[in-house]
Amino acid sequence: MLYERNIFQKDYRKADIRFGLCYPNIYRTAMSSLGYNILYNLINEREDTWCERIIFPNIKSVESNTSGKHFNIISFSLQFEDDYFNVLKMLKDSKIPLKRKDRTDDDPLIIAGGPCASANPMPLSDYIDIFIIGEGENTINSFLDIYKKYPNKDLEKFLDICGIYIPEYDNKTKITLIRNMDETYHITRPVISKTDDDNYQGVFSNSIMLNVSRGCTRGCRFCMAGYLYRPIRETSCEKLIDISLETRKNTGLNKITLIGAAVSDYSNLDKLISSLESEGFQISTPSLRIESITKKTLETLKKSGLKTITLAPESIPRLRKVINKEILEKKIFTVIENAVDLDFNIKLYFLIGIPGETMEDIESLCEYMKKIAHMHKNPRKVKFSVNPLIPKPHTPLQWESYDFKDIKKKTRYIKKEMKNYNIKCESPKKGLVQYILSCGDRSIGELIEKSLTKPLTLKEWREITPDYDIDDILPWNNIDVGVNEKFLRIEHKRLKNLKQTPWCETSPCYNCGACEK
Repeated sequence: MLYERNIFQKDYRKADIRFGLCYPNIYRTAMSSLGYNILYNLINEREDTWCERIIFPNIKSVESNTSGKHFNIISFSLQFEDDYFNVLKMLKDSKIPLKRKDRTDDDPLIIAGGPCASANPMPLSDYIDIFIIGEGENTINSFLDIYKKYPNKDLEKFLDICGIYIPEYDNKTKITLIRNMDETYHITRPVISKTDDDNYQGVFSNSIMLNVSRGCTRGCRFCMAGYLYRPIRETSCEKLIDISLETRKNTGLNKITLIGAAVSDYSNLDKLISSLESEGFQISTPSLRIESITKKTLETLKKSGLKTITLAPESIPRLRKVINKEILEKKIFTVIENAVDLDFNIKLYFLIGIPGETMEDIESLCEYMKKIAHMHKNPRKVKFSVNPLIPKPHTPLQWESYDFKDIKKKTRYIKKEMKNYNIKCESPKKGLVQYILSCGDRSIGELIEKSLTKPLTLKEWREITPDYDIDDILPWNNIDVGVNEKFLRIEHKRLKNLKQTPWCETSPCYNCGACEK
C-alpha cells in the first residue's frame, strides 16, 4: 500500500488546464527524479493549472485516478532512451492515437522534455507534438501561458518560445538553461511516500534532494550531460542550507541527498557537508568525482551516516586519456584506501568498447579490478558495474558506432575472468538498442511502435544500426546545445589519434605506474 503526503489536490472544474505529468518508468524511479518533482511542484503553484502525476505502468493519475486521455496536456519526462517503448505503450493504453498526424483537437497535446528529448528528439518526432529543449523550469510557464491563450493546438504560436522544437516545422532550436541557481525554483515541500512495497520505494526514499549544481565542464568525451548542460552552475552554500532547514521544518525529513552532475566538484563541498552535518542532517550522494574527493569529505560523509560511495574510474589509464577522463592512478588508489579505512562499501563503474580498446586492454582491466577488490579485507564489499560505452549526440563520440560482436566478446571474457567477484555486466544487446535509440533518426519510431505488438529480434536491431561519417548531416542537426561543432570535430580527431597512441608515448607523463618514469 502507498501513502503520500504533500500531494496537490485541486478542483478540476476550477482549473483552466489539466496537466498530466507522465513518467514512463516505475514509481521508485520517477520519484527519485529531481526534475520530475520540480515540475510537479512548480506547475501546481499556478492557480489555473492542476498538474497530476501519471506513472508507468499506470495510465491513470495518482491524484484523481483520471485517465490520460482526459487531460489537456500530457507531458513525458525522457530521462532514459529505454523508456521510449513505455511512452508509446502509455499512449496506446490510454486510447490516445499514437501518431501526431492521427490526433484531433479532442486529444491531449503531447509534449516531452528531459535530457533524451533535448539531445535527439527524432526517434519520437512522429509521436510528440512539442519537445522542450533544455531545463524545463525556464520554459514551462511561458508554454502554459500560450496554451491557455490558444488552446486549439495552434502549434505555430509556440515557436516564439526559446527552447521549443516542433517536429511539424522542424525548426532550428537552441537549448535553454537556468543561469542563476539561487534564483531558480527549489522544492521545500516534496512529496513524501510511505510503503512496504519495494516497487514504490524511491531510490532517495524520504530524502531531501538538494540541487547543489547543474552542468559539468570536465569534458569527458562520452558524457552527453557534460555537453548539454554547460557551463557548471552552483547554488550558493547559504541558499542550500536555508532550503534544507525550511524543508525539514515543512516535512520532518532529516536525510539529504546531494544532487548534481558533478557534486564533488562543488566549490564549497566540505563547507556545505560540514554545515549540514552540524545541523544534524544525514548526508548521501549518488556518486563522487574521484579527482575532487578529499579524506575530510569522506570522513564527514561517514560521520553523517553514508555507508556506500560510488566512483567511476571508467577504465585503465591509457583508455581514460582517450575519453578525456585523466585521473592520476595515485589519486584513485588513495581515495579507495581512505574509503576502505573508513569501512565504506564501494561501487565502481567501468566502461568497455572505448575507441582503440583491445582484448589486451580488457585483460588488464580485469587485473585492475581484482587489484582494487583485494584492497578491501572483504573483496565482496567492492562492487563493479561494467557497461558498454554508448556514443551519444552532441559529444565527440557521435560519429562512432557500436560494435555488438566486439562488446559481446569482451563481456563474455570479463564475466568468466571475474566470476568470483561482485560484478554486474550490462547486456551487449541492451547497449545496442540504447545506441540506436540515442543516435537514430525519425525512422526508428516505426520500430519502437512495431515492438508494441511483437518482440523485436536482435537481427532487426542490427539491421538499422546507425553508422555516421564525419561529414554526414546528423539527425539532431537542428538542435543547438551551445557546443560548437568545430570543437566536437577537433575533439573527435584527438580521440582518433589518441586511440592509436601507447600510454607512455603521450606527453606529459601522468605517472600511471606502468613504468619507472
